[in-house]
Amino acid sequence: MMVMPMGPDFAAALGIPMSHLGIVGGAYTASATVVGIAGSLLLDRWERRSALTLAVAGLGVSTMTGALATGAASLVWARIAAGAFGGVAATLCFSIVADLVPEERRGRATAIVASGFSLSSIAGVPAGLELARRGGWRAPFLVVGLIALVLAVAARLLLPKLRAHLDTAEKPAALPLDARMGLSFAAFACAILGNFMLIPNLPAYLQFNMGFPREHMGLLYLGGGLASLATMRLSGIVTDRTRALWPVLAGSILVSTALVFGAVLQPPWLPPVLFFSVFMSCNAARWVAVNALASRVPPPSARARYLSAQNAFTHAASAAASLASTVFLASEPSGRLIGMPALAATAAVLGLGVPVAVWRLEKLIPARRAALDAPAPAEF
Repeated sequence: MMVMPMGPDFAAALGIPMSHLGIVGGAYTASATVVGIAGSLLLDRWERRSALTLAVAGLGVSTMTGALATGAASLVWARIAAGAFGGVAATLCFSIVADLVPEERRGRATAIVASGFSLSSIAGVPAGLELARRGGWRAPFLVVGLIALVLAVAARLLLPKLRAHLDTAEKPAALPLDARMGLSFAAFACAILGNFMLIPNLPAYLQFNMGFPREHMGLLYLGGGLASLATMRLSGIVTDRTRALWPVLAGSILVSTALVFGAVLQPPWLPPVLFFSVFMSCNAARWVAVNALASRVPPPSARARYLSAQNAFTHAASAAASLASTVFLASEPSGRLIGMPALAATAAVLGLGVPVAVWRLEKLIPARRAALDAPAPAEF
């Protein structure tokens, strides 16, 4: 959320072609994939608070090294380091949510935590773009890195020890290597492949193809973040009260429709603000529902390892999609992207696979009656 909106800025400063911005985004996700695979074997062996503190501190330091980049290679290496720590931090955050919140409230809890991504659009992206405009593209790397270091200290001081998964008398469970895990991964893959073929290239597309002013890009992300905040909350409530399929189905249809009318058809039929807001907010809504559903697949003693494997898989899909976008796209000297209609059409078709996978996954996950009948912890 910080790096990709600044793509045109640091691409110009470091001599990176606009059509190769996906490589910078792919470096982060490829690194998170490798570390996620290791985490799928190890994460449930550690106390959660200590692991989270280390991961967030590492994310802060590695993010700050991005400000020292002198070319494409050094920036990519900095993002590789950030991805290694960021992937672990995200896994631990959602593991803690699933550990502490019962299934019947987990959709809303997931939406609350995941709203951090929307808040990064509402506050972080506009502030980052303004920092880059006033202080250069290196300033946001330094500021965000410092904030992460503060959060690492806060995690250490304010969180209790989280070791229930270690203290249980039950033998640690193996990862659920079955159809449920495969369908969960398939749902994420369809969404991620479509999203990350586009997200690294959206700022350049909006700016150079759709003519959206660079000085107003922060306001665009502000609007998209506000819309996402609302749809994520709504998605969490609907998921808890009914089933995950409905927000996933609605979100997937709207995302594909926005892609067709905002990028496949040329000239675009949708204005930049509407295209961007629908794409971001509906993606966020279905992401919450799929995450809440996927958290019901593993038992608690395998939860962090399962989520790490899931994140490794989705990061691999993100990296593959970011790199695949460079095959579809080329850039003119003006910065205008060539090949966006074919890229957007591919993403629209992939996105329609998400509700199919979720529909089948819901049929395989046992009913939640046992969880609903059990005594619930304090209200989240």
